[in-house]
Amino acid sequence: MDFWIVAEVLGALSYCVSAAMMIPLAYAVYAAEGDAAGVFFYASFVSLLLGGALRQKGHKPDRDFTLREGIAITALGWMMVSVLSMQPYLYGGWLGLLDSITESVSGLSGTGATVMDVLDHLPRSLLLWRSLTNWVGGLGIIVIFMALLPQFGRGAVYMMQAESTGPTKERQLPRIKDNAAALFKIYLTFTVVCGIVYIVCGMTPYDGVNHALTTIATGGFSTHGESFIYYNSSLLEAWAVFFMVISSGSFGMYVMAWRHGGQVILKNTEFKVFLSVFVIATIIVTIDLMTEMGFNFTHSLRCSAFQVASLFSTTGYVSDDFDLWPSFSKSVLLLLMFVGGCGGSTAGGLKVMRLVVLMKMVKAAAWQKLHPQIVAHVRMNGNIVPPDVLYGIARHFFIYVMLTVLFAFAMILDGISMIDAVSVAVSTMGSVGPGFGIAGATSTYALLPPFSKAVACFAMFLGRLEIFTVLALLQPEFWRWRKAW
Repeated sequence: MDFWIVAEVLGALSYCVSAAMMIPLAYAVYAAEGDAAGVFFYASFVSLLLGGALRQKGHKPDRDFTLREGIAITALGWMMVSVLSMQPYLYGGWLGLLDSITESVSGLSGTGATVMDVLDHLPRSLLLWRSLTNWVGGLGIIVIFMALLPQFGRGAVYMMQAESTGPTKERQLPRIKDNAAALFKIYLTFTVVCGIVYIVCGMTPYDGVNHALTTIATGGFSTHGESFIYYNSSLLEAWAVFFMVISSGSFGMYVMAWRHGGQVILKNTEFKVFLSVFVIATIIVTIDLMTEMGFNFTHSLRCSAFQVASLFSTTGYVSDDFDLWPSFSKSVLLLLMFVGGCGGSTAGGLKVMRLVVLMKMVKAAAWQKLHPQIVAHVRMNGNIVPPDVLYGIARHFFIYVMLTVLFAFAMILDGISMIDAVSVAVSTMGSVGPGFGIAGATSTYALLPPFSKAVACFAMFLGRLEIFTVLALLQPEFWRWRKAW
C-alpha cells in the first residue's frame, strides 16, 4: 500500500470539507450571525490547511488503486471528515469534545441522534451544517466526492465497494465515475423535489431545505427539537412518509429505472418486500393503537404510518411519542429498526435483501434435507445468488448481531438498563437515532454516560460502513507495505 497516494486523496477530501463549510458560512453572513460566521471561517481554514499538508506529503496516483488503498481511503476518509465536521460544534462552545464528535458522527452516518437538548435557540447556520452532514453522509462521502471530482481511474471501484451498503456491489454503468455521477443526480433530484414539496405544504424555505436534506438522506436531523410534532400537519407527514419510503429503495435501482423504464422498480424483489412489510406493519400498529390506546382510526393510521416509515427507513423523525405506545407496537418498531431499508439506499439497518436471502437459504437447506439429491439454488430478482454472496450475507448477519449484543452489554456495564442499552445498540448499529427509554422519541443522547456515548459513536461508524471496512483497519497485516493486495 502506498501511504502517500492515500494522503493525496485525503488531502483532496479535506479541501472538499473546507468548501462545504462555505455554505453555512455564507448563510451565517446573510443571517448576520457574526459569531457563527467566525466559527465556520476558522473551521474551514483549518480543513484547508490540513488538506494542503496532506497533499504536500502525498503524490498523485500513477496507477489504479489497490484494494487496501481503497479501503484505507474510505475508512480513514470517514474518520477524518468526522473529526473536521465536529469543529463548528466545538469552536463555538455549543458542545464539548466528546459531544461534538458524537454529533458529527451521528450526522455523517445518517443516525440523526443528537446530544443537543435545545435546537431552536442555536444559530441557524449551525443547524444547516447538521443537515448538510446528514445529506453528505447519506449517499456517501466517497460517492459524492467521486461524482464531483472523477479523477481516480478504475481502482476507485474499491472505494465505492468499501462505502456502499448492501450485500451486492453492482454497478449500473460501466465506468465508475459515470456510475457515481448518475447516483448523485438522482439523489440531488429527489432532494430538490422534496424541498419544493415541503415548502409548498407549509414549511418555511429554511425548514424545507433542511428537512429535504435529512429526509432523502434518511438522517432525521430537524431544525426543531420536537421534530415533526412541531408542525402538527398531516399533509407534511404524508409527504414525509412518501419520501422516506422511496429513499429506502436502492438508488442503483432508480438509475436503472431512469435508463430502462419503471418496470425495473416493479420487478425488484427487495423493494417489493420492503413495501409489503411497511404496509403490514402499518396495519398491525394501527390496530394495536386503536385497541390499546383508544385512538380513532384516522389518528392511529397517521401515527402508525409515519413512525413505521420513519424507523423502518432508519430516518428517525418523530410525529408522536411512540415511547408511550403499547409494548407490542414498540416491539414491531424495534424489529423494523433492526431490519432497515434496501441495499444501495441511504437507509441503515441489516437490509431487507439480506433477510430475504437468509430466509431463502433456510428454505433451500430444509428442501435439501428432505430431498438430498436436489440442488437448491437461492434466487433474487430471477437470478441465482452466487455462493460467495451467500457466504458474505451469512457472515455479515452473524457479526452484525454479535456486535449489537456486545455494544448493548458494554452499555449495561456502564450503568444503563438492559432495555435502554439494547434499544441504543440496535438504533446506533442501524443508523436510526431515536430508540426507547433513555434515548426515546422525546429524549436525546445527552443523557448517556461518556463511555456509552463513545460506544454509540463506534457503533454508528461501524454500522454506516457495514463493519468489515472498519475491521480491516484493525488487522496488522493491513498496514504492512506491499506493492499490491
